[in-house]
Amino acid sequence: MATLLYRLGRGAFRRRRWVTLAWAAVLLGVVFGAMNAGEAADDSDSMPGIESQHAFDLINERFPGAEAEGAGARIVLVAPDGRQVTASEYRAAIDTLVAEVADGPQVAAVSDPLDASTVSEDGSTAYATVTYEVTEDNVTDAGRADLTAAVEQARTSGLTVEAGGGAVAGEPPAGIGEFLGIGVAAVVLLITFGSLAAAGLPLITAVVGVALTLASIVALGSALGMSTATGDLAMMIGIAVGVDYALLVVSRYREERAKGHDAREAAGLAVGTAGSAVVFAGLTVVIALAGLSVIGVPSLTKMGLAAAGAVVVAVLITLTLVPALCGFWPDALLARRVRKARSAPPARRVRFRFRFRRGPGRGAARRAGEAGAWSVRWARFVQRRPVPVLLGSAVLLGALAVPALDLRLGMPGDEAKPTSTTERRAYDALADGFGPGFNGPLTVVVDARQADDPRSAVAAVSDRLAATAGVVSVAPPRFNAAKDTAVIQAVPATAPTSERTEELVHTIRAERHATESATGATFEVTGTTALNIDVARKMTDALIPYLLVVVGLAFLLLLVVFRSVLVPLKAALGFLLSVGASFGALVTIFQNGHGAGLLGVEETGPVMSTMPLMLVGIVFGLAMDYQVFLVSRMREAVVHGERPAEAVVTGFRHSGRVVTAAAVIMTSVFAGFMTGGETLLKMVGFGLAIAVLFDAFVVRMAFVPAVLVLLGERAWWLPRRLDRLLPRVDVEGEALGRRSPAPALAAVPDADRQDTVRA
Repeated sequence: MATLLYRLGRGAFRRRRWVTLAWAAVLLGVVFGAMNAGEAADDSDSMPGIESQHAFDLINERFPGAEAEGAGARIVLVAPDGRQVTASEYRAAIDTLVAEVADGPQVAAVSDPLDASTVSEDGSTAYATVTYEVTEDNVTDAGRADLTAAVEQARTSGLTVEAGGGAVAGEPPAGIGEFLGIGVAAVVLLITFGSLAAAGLPLITAVVGVALTLASIVALGSALGMSTATGDLAMMIGIAVGVDYALLVVSRYREERAKGHDAREAAGLAVGTAGSAVVFAGLTVVIALAGLSVIGVPSLTKMGLAAAGAVVVAVLITLTLVPALCGFWPDALLARRVRKARSAPPARRVRFRFRFRRGPGRGAARRAGEAGAWSVRWARFVQRRPVPVLLGSAVLLGALAVPALDLRLGMPGDEAKPTSTTERRAYDALADGFGPGFNGPLTVVVDARQADDPRSAVAAVSDRLAATAGVVSVAPPRFNAAKDTAVIQAVPATAPTSERTEELVHTIRAERHATESATGATFEVTGTTALNIDVARKMTDALIPYLLVVVGLAFLLLLVVFRSVLVPLKAALGFLLSVGASFGALVTIFQNGHGAGLLGVEETGPVMSTMPLMLVGIVFGLAMDYQVFLVSRMREAVVHGERPAEAVVTGFRHSGRVVTAAAVIMTSVFAGFMTGGETLLKMVGFGLAIAVLFDAFVVRMAFVPAVLVLLGERAWWLPRRLDRLLPRVDVEGEALGRRSPAPALAAVPDADRQDTVRA
């Protein structure tokens, strides 16, 4: 593989204009296709294989024209202290509010709270239900604005008026995520390389890759059922890996130039060696993201495949466009001091060589450690004290993972939004006026087709629900036109995200067999609350199979890359430590509330149901990136004859700074999503950012080198029979060393070598 990629890199460098024009043509073609593509499909929230989804489908089947997941809103009215909303002085304001909302765009019906008797027992609170003709995703900004204007007008009457529900919530407040990530990436790259051209090249290629991916999603949206929302994860991952992969190749290009190779040869060697690491690192990310399809959730499958496509594009661009752009600025990619050294007169070069030859002992050691001096010093420290470093990193991550034992999954709703939003205030007002369970009623769908007397059967189910401990009220059943199916609303005594509410749902389902046997009717429990409970269980059940599939495939891939059994095992163990610590941090802040105020989180609750799978999938792929980047250089040193302990230092000398820069960039990209106002966005951004920090700086920088030092030669052990069976991919570029040996060091000024490697 190294030889093939070497030829690809040299060819892209030599034909840089054609390669650049080809990528430009592809990008323009995809953008043109996106501009002329049909309307994107709506994202499907379908969750096959769970009871709640089956009940929703049954409602849509038996109640045609009444979508179970249609858009709706609630307008909550609260009278001043000591007053009642039913007072005559508020009648005109309520009538005006109902009339104005009913005349709004896309509104199908509005219930009058006084006529519908949706008033609390003490008369202090009432609510009006707004039903829309379209689903939540299709409610227009004009429709939301009309509702907001009517609410504002009603507040002038002295009533407290708030609005909640799916139709009210528009796009979450925009943060500065992408801009923050790109800005931090630019600063880190500039510090790392000391060259504007070298810092700008990874950013340019990453932006090209993300633009191509997003345009492809739009162009294929109608054909493959993907909407633009599918591209959110693809954009986040595309920026992160696009910068990281280009960073690795550009860094290796500068290193090869420091060894005295000309620009084209350096580009070929960079793609042949670092490019091999990029290919296998990208494959691990693709495996992790594409593996989300085994869960069986359509929305997660689309997101995972779209993000995997972004990674494939990033790899292709890194292998072709990056060396091509290196050809346009072969010397500009080098640090300024290096360029000056190259342009210095020969006499000055002689003086530099003479000065460096003085003090061969200390000077040579100092020059050897110039590249990433801090990382070399750290590697030496780990080399001397591997046991304390190993135990310290394992104990630290293990202690941080302890809170994860109390992990609760769910889907936070309006109760998790800031109190500055009308949705949160409406939620609180309904909870105060009607009880905490009113915001999350259970919908019970009764199928009485097989019952002798459908009405009696439905009544029996309703009576059994009312007698269940934890149910405070049951609404009268609503029958379909055929009178063989009914929908019953049951209000729990506890909040939607409460553990007692989850226990209530399980109790109702566990006790229904006797009711169904007695009446001949069957029933299922659904509604937003039950749906969130079922989704959480589905995600929990899918986590172990997903881990087995992803880790198993990645193990085989790393087995081929490193030709070692223990190195992939160590990589998997380190990943589990970092993910466990990340789960513990999420539970500590977002579930238990410790330090939540520092992140602007006003309300704690269960962790988002899909968060564990997303965290495992994304972080596993990225963790294997760092594993390949760092350990492949160690493996390369071992192949070239270094002792295992010294190979650890060599790997840090050449890749420690690159991995650090890549981790800082990726953390910044993820942390940028915490600047949005939504708690869910904060949770996603924090979880991914902290997981990258743990994995890059604790696992890869401490745990991994300590284990390798302790294992010594055993780290690279591979059974002979397995060695014969595994294909040889030559990630280390051993064939390139025989094919294209480095020129004599005297061909390159020492100052050039020193400054290039240092950058």
